[in-house]
Amino acid sequence: MHSRPVIAIAGLACETSTFTPSKTLAPAFHPQRGHEVIQEYAFLHPGTSLANIADWRGALIGHALPGGIVTRPAFEELAGEILSRLKDIVASTPRLDGLWFDIHGAMCVEGLDDVEAELLRRIRAVIGPDVVVSASMDLHGNVSRELAHQTDLITCYRMAPHEDELETKERACRNLVDLLTKQHSSRNNRLRPFKAWIPLPILLPGEQTSTRVEPAKHIYAAVSRVEAMAGVIDAAIWVGYAWADEARNRAIVMATGWDKAAVAAGAEKLAKLFWDAHADFKFVGLAGSFKMCLDTALASSSRPYFISDSGDNPTAGGSGDMTWGLTKLLARPEFKDASSPTVIYASVPGPRAVETAVAAGVGATVTVTAGAEVDNIHAGPITMTGRVHSIKHGDKNAGIEVVLQVGSVFAILTKLRKPYHKEHDFTDLDLQPRCADIVIVKIGYLEPELYAMAADWMLGLTPGGVDQDLIRLGHRRIRRPMWPFDTDFEPRPNISARFIPLSHEPLTGPDE
Repeated sequence: MHSRPVIAIAGLACETSTFTPSKTLAPAFHPQRGHEVIQEYAFLHPGTSLANIADWRGALIGHALPGGIVTRPAFEELAGEILSRLKDIVASTPRLDGLWFDIHGAMCVEGLDDVEAELLRRIRAVIGPDVVVSASMDLHGNVSRELAHQTDLITCYRMAPHEDELETKERACRNLVDLLTKQHSSRNNRLRPFKAWIPLPILLPGEQTSTRVEPAKHIYAAVSRVEAMAGVIDAAIWVGYAWADEARNRAIVMATGWDKAAVAAGAEKLAKLFWDAHADFKFVGLAGSFKMCLDTALASSSRPYFISDSGDNPTAGGSGDMTWGLTKLLARPEFKDASSPTVIYASVPGPRAVETAVAAGVGATVTVTAGAEVDNIHAGPITMTGRVHSIKHGDKNAGIEVVLQVGSVFAILTKLRKPYHKEHDFTDLDLQPRCADIVIVKIGYLEPELYAMAADWMLGLTPGGVDQDLIRLGHRRIRRPMWPFDTDFEPRPNISARFIPLSHEPLTGPDE
């Protein structure tokens, strides 16, 4: 190894629902290349400890807003560029020592299964078997046996909401540098840790597995205790991704380390905690029909009262294009005039509606039609007449945003779909969510800023591509039995550790 190890960075991340009709194209990944990749991560900036101890080389990374399945041409375009750039990196250095594989783990591509493992197989063909690969993932990703095999180190978030995203990615990089240092000191570039992998027949939505509440709270609290065991490098629990239909979609526990017995014991401890609690997972908050949510909010004295329109959550893989929630809201007589309880609704895409509102200007009264250009399964386009309250240009995701006041409802319309997670997402539009009576957001569990603003909230069990009622979605390819699709588990599932062969060894045996 050189005085400093040479480490490449590559990866594609997109959480994709196979139950939503939208498609994800290459530009949605906002690909970053070369030095742009390094700039993306504060812990790799010049002067940081990680920057000082390794030579980091950006190939290409792309992080797309969750949505529908990625088209095959989009994947091939981006994957092809990753391989080309990695070839250039390999050619430019006497030796490539490591690769940080920055992925989500729930990307689906037309005509391909287990696409993160497929991408890493292609990468391995370029970088070779001796390069150490460390992967960082979302805990809502999927870890197939093949992906576990192709990696040498692997970790994921330990919090949902994902307040530890950067911490997790930095941990993946530090683990990688530590392993390369250990290789160098032992003069054995084939030195690799043991990898224990345990699949669990559980597939739950994130809204039932938030680490804010039990039982996920105590299960994930145990991860750091396992990681602290002598001989263990890392431990991780993946809930899996509930809104895609592939054989890999299920919960997974993994541990890596130098002491085989400790690695197995740690993984089995976490797997037992998860399985023993599998029937105890409930929604993270009070949940009910959209009607029940509105009735409860109107009857409550808590202000602002937040409601999650969860079935079309664009940060879980929903199209974000559905009008079902807004249609039901505007049909309610309680919000018909400006003196009624104030409601903010975020949001519905409508490029032509936005164009009309922008042309008319703030203060104008317009009639526009928006939504359901992609996802019209449950409701068609919605036509509204209202006053243009505000206009904003230049948003990274939405492009242009318009607020239309219809009665006492302030409906956010966008040129392109956008998630609303921050207070400034509203205040930038001259909206004051803290002063509103009700705020309705296409989301699942509330992100930290929304959660802090909400005096109270409910999870609306609404239809869409990320419907919380998994059973009515119609999975056909997941492994069975699987909780909650099945309730009879006799005999008890095998939750013992399976050791995955090292990445440079052949993967044999059944794919459990």
